[in-house]
Amino acid sequence: MTANVVRLHKDTDPPAAPAPVTTLTVVPDPPSVPLWVRSGRAIKTAVTHDNTRTAARAMARHSLYVAGGARIVARRTWDGRTAARYERMIRAAEAAGNHEAAAEWEERGQRYREARHRRRMDLLHSPLDAAKGAAVSAGMGIGGLVLLGVAMAVATKDPSDVVTPLMAVIKFINLMITIVRVVWGPAIAIGPFLALLALWSVGAHQHAAPQWALPDRVRNGEGEPITPSIVVKALRDLGVPALRKAITEMGDAGASMLSPIRIAGCGVEVDVTLPSGVSTNEVQGKRRKLAENLTRHEHEVFITIPQAARTVRLWVADSGALDEPIGPSPLVTDQTLTADYAKGKAPWGQDLRGDAAALSLYQRHLLITGLSNQGKTAALRALALWLALDRSVEFWLGDLKGVGDWAMFDGLATRLIQGPTDEHVIQVTEMAEDAVEEMNRRLQAPPGTEFPPLIVIVDEAQVAFMCPVKDEDKRPYGGSSSTSRYFMAARKIHNQGRAVNVLLWQGTQDPTDQNLPKLVREGAHTRASLALGTESQARMALGDKAVDGGAAPNLLRPGLDKGTLVVASDGIEIPKGQSSITVRTHYISTDDAEAIADRAKALRDGVVTLHAIERDAEHDSLADIAAVIGDAPRVRTKDVLARLATRNPDAYGGWSFIDLKRVLDDAGAEPYKSDGVMVVARDRVARALANRDSDGSASASWPQGGDRVRVREAGRTP
Repeated sequence: MTANVVRLHKDTDPPAAPAPVTTLTVVPDPPSVPLWVRSGRAIKTAVTHDNTRTAARAMARHSLYVAGGARIVARRTWDGRTAARYERMIRAAEAAGNHEAAAEWEERGQRYREARHRRRMDLLHSPLDAAKGAAVSAGMGIGGLVLLGVAMAVATKDPSDVVTPLMAVIKFINLMITIVRVVWGPAIAIGPFLALLALWSVGAHQHAAPQWALPDRVRNGEGEPITPSIVVKALRDLGVPALRKAITEMGDAGASMLSPIRIAGCGVEVDVTLPSGVSTNEVQGKRRKLAENLTRHEHEVFITIPQAARTVRLWVADSGALDEPIGPSPLVTDQTLTADYAKGKAPWGQDLRGDAAALSLYQRHLLITGLSNQGKTAALRALALWLALDRSVEFWLGDLKGVGDWAMFDGLATRLIQGPTDEHVIQVTEMAEDAVEEMNRRLQAPPGTEFPPLIVIVDEAQVAFMCPVKDEDKRPYGGSSSTSRYFMAARKIHNQGRAVNVLLWQGTQDPTDQNLPKLVREGAHTRASLALGTESQARMALGDKAVDGGAAPNLLRPGLDKGTLVVASDGIEIPKGQSSITVRTHYISTDDAEAIADRAKALRDGVVTLHAIERDAEHDSLADIAAVIGDAPRVRTKDVLARLATRNPDAYGGWSFIDLKRVLDDAGAEPYKSDGVMVVARDRVARALANRDSDGSASASWPQGGDRVRVREAGRTP
């Protein structure tokens, strides 16, 4: 019987893994590169390598220095031996249209020819004269030596000494001949090399090689000094055919077009008298190319038109000099500085020469414009801060940006409006209209009456011109029509304000005919512009005359030339014959501006700053008198009347001393004399107000006229 065997466990040994199969892929050998291809690539790499190119350029440069030096020496020799120099000068003078100079050079050339003829005639007789001179000299020399020998023979009693001096001379001559025979061979061998070295030195000094072969520092021209030859070459390569032809005919005498090159601040200045047939605007229109020919950036070359006919004045800055900041303002560094509205000048900055640029503000309306964020407000504020140091000057200020750039004038300006909304534009417009009323009041005063200066400042005036709001009579606040309220107020101040010291200063940005009307911009006596985008904007900002005379604020670099202004004004010293000047203004930070404003406030008796006006609001006369007195212990009655009229022209514009005295007498705060003038005491008015409040009489609160009625006294809020 057969038994079956049953396995009770699994086989745990894994099955044997199959043997790996290796697949061999046959990769064909890359095609072999021919030897001539590899050699060509190696040669190309070696030839085009920077080191190879630098070495080749150096070899070519030094070789061409020798050729250029030979050409220069040959030309100098030819000029020295012939009348070519005079002929060239005559052609240069004729090409420049200077016939007097041409006649003078012709006369000099004739004198040179006559002198040369005399020298040549003398040469016909010179051989015979030279032979005679040599014979006489030899005879006298031999005779002298023999006499010397006789004297020696007598002294020594030796007859042979008679020829001793003569033999010594003969031996010396023989020695010289021997030395020459020894040196002659090496001199002949070395002489050509020395001559080549001399020619190389002349060529290297004059850079007599093509531009591509010159060193990088010379080819780039960074910091290269301006010389007559560089200026002439720059003009020749300007791309004006008539100018190039004239200079080519002048030859080396092209420098006759140039005045002496003068150091002018951080650069040099030169006048160029252009040849006949070349106009000044042809050179002005190629400012960039001229600057590049002079190895300068465009902003480092300025072209203006002096009084002389057919002349342009070039000012070329030292490379990189205009990128260096100027020093701080004297307003910051000199704590004792004061201002004089009538006779002083505001220290605004420096001109391109590095000289101080000061601006007179006396009876001059002002307009400053430019692109946004170029320093317009800082430049305008610097002038106001200087003028604030004259305690007689009153400011009405409207800042239609409202970010606090003019906040330091709180307590310094009589009116201060800050904000960009239509409501702020309405308030600024009403302020300008009040200035017109004040102007008219002054114009109607008796002849000879003197008035303190009133400066009305509107920053970001383009907001006012572009305001679309209309009043209850449908008259627009903005615009440039005869019904526009702000436009008409500005025009009226421009027309007659300066006669009674009511002046309008405006700052605006990115000018157009819409946001800066033609009649308003042309009413400013001082016009200044920062960087602008186009030439048409430059003409709007400065006028056609200034731009035609070389003013180009559109060529200033936005961002890089912050605070740099092109100014057209008779209130600043402008070089004779020019119509504008470029000024790099001092930057006064906000902290420094606040410190200067504090100094200005210390000069005054306390100024009440009115932030908004409600013309129809009720008023409390005694409270208003207390407000205009401010922190001063006493104020002249004349000044109190003026401040009340400014505060509320409708209520106090017609007040006289009698009206003021009546109110004060009724309150028990009578005015009195101090140092010969009638004054109002702050303590008396304050005591009268306190007594009135305790008696429950008329309210001493400020006028209630809604949110627009916000009056704040300097130093405290009522």
